[in-house]
Amino acid sequence: MTGIKSYGKCIFCNKEFSEAAISRHLASHLAKNAAGESLGNSYHVRIENIPDSGASLYFLNIGIDGKATFRNLDIFLRQIWLECCGHGSEFRIIKQKNPNEQSLVDAESLLMEIDPVEINRDTKVEDIFTKGLQLEYEYDFGSTTALKITVLEQYPVSAGENIVLLSRNEPLAIMCDLCGKNPATQICSVCRNENANVFCDGCAGLHAETCIDFAQYGAMPVVNSPRMGVCGYEGSLITTESGRDGAYVKR
Repeated sequence: MTGIKSYGKCIFCNKEFSEAAISRHLASHLAKNAAGESLGNSYHVRIENIPDSGASLYFLNIGIDGKATFRNLDIFLRQIWLECCGHGSEFRIIKQKNPNEQSLVDAESLLMEIDPVEINRDTKVEDIFTKGLQLEYEYDFGSTTALKITVLEQYPVSAGENIVLLSRNEPLAIMCDLCGKNPATQICSVCRNENANVFCDGCAGLHAETCIDFAQYGAMPVVNSPRMGVCGYEGSLITTESGRDGAYVKR
């Protein structure tokens, strides 16, 4: 997916921003909402896929209440991006602030690498989360989809519910590998590592003539998820105005 750019819409103002800018934009809204309040504890969290190569293109920004558990977060990630066959999953801490280095000015130096630590699902996020914390999450220990979770900020207000979707990348502009003109709607799970593996509706028929497996069982929908084309994944169970699933639609 070389050359594709990633964008997301803000839940507060519905404006669209690049992947690099959306988290900063959301932070300005969240800070205003939290000003002068002391009603609870919540976090602004960014979640992105860990690709085999290249840049991460799939991302989520969420608000999560401090009382929510890692089980709540696991269910959310499964519903929006991952669930296909009830595979196992795991959260692990990969970076956290070094409590002995708080006097250092450089924010990067406040982070230390530690041995990965698995987190119990019944743990409340407020018992683990701190600004700058990074976690790795894996779904399916066979055909694994790996995510990086970063705690961007903490606020002294309740999120209102366990998890609020603040932004999700819009469907990526993935075009047909054969004609190059139309948005791809189907992916061949058999040929997914070859030169041509995503097709518009018209070209999918042409591919089926040369790939018997595609016609019989290999055809899968193009969806807005890093799990696309893997195992039995066919799309999100959560679709909102601030985070749309499905194939790209030309504007």
